[in-house]
Amino acid sequence: MKALALQPGLALKSKFKDIDMDSNFAIVRSARKGLNTKVFYDFAGAIKMPEKRLAAIMNVSARTISNYKDAQKTLEPLYGEHLLKLIALFKKGEELLGSIDEFNYWLQKPFWNSAERPAEWLTTGGGVDFLSEELDKLAEGYPA
Repeated sequence: MKALALQPGLALKSKFKDIDMDSNFAIVRSARKGLNTKVFYDFAGAIKMPEKRLAAIMNVSARTISNYKDAQKTLEPLYGEHLLKLIALFKKGEELLGSIDEFNYWLQKPFWNSAERPAEWLTTGGGVDFLSEELDKLAEGYPA
C-alpha cells in the first residue's frame, strides 16, 4: 500500500509554531511553564470547535477557562498538557488529511474494526496519544 504524503504549509502548523510540541517531554515542559488561555481560544477557533465542546474534551468547564482569562492566569499544567497534545494531534491530522475539515470528518467516522469513533478518545491524554499512533499507521498505509 502506498503511504500518504504529509501536506506542507497548513494553518495549525504556522499558527502554533512558537510552542514546542515535538515530543511528550516538550509538551509537559511547556505545560508546566504555564500556557496562556489565548492558546485555548485560538485553537478552538482554528479547528472550528465550540469553546464549550473543547473545554469538555479537556475535562474542564468553559467558565473556568474564562475565569483564568479574566484573572490573566495561565492554565493548570494538566489542562495545558491536554491542550498541547490536542493541538499536536490536530496538526498531524491536518498535515496528513489536508485540512481541519477532513480531520474532523475522520474523527467522526468509526474505526475500521469497531463502532467507536476516534473523537471518543480525545478526553484523555492517553487517548490522544493512541489517536496520534493511529494517524502514524494511516500515514504508513495501514487502515485506522
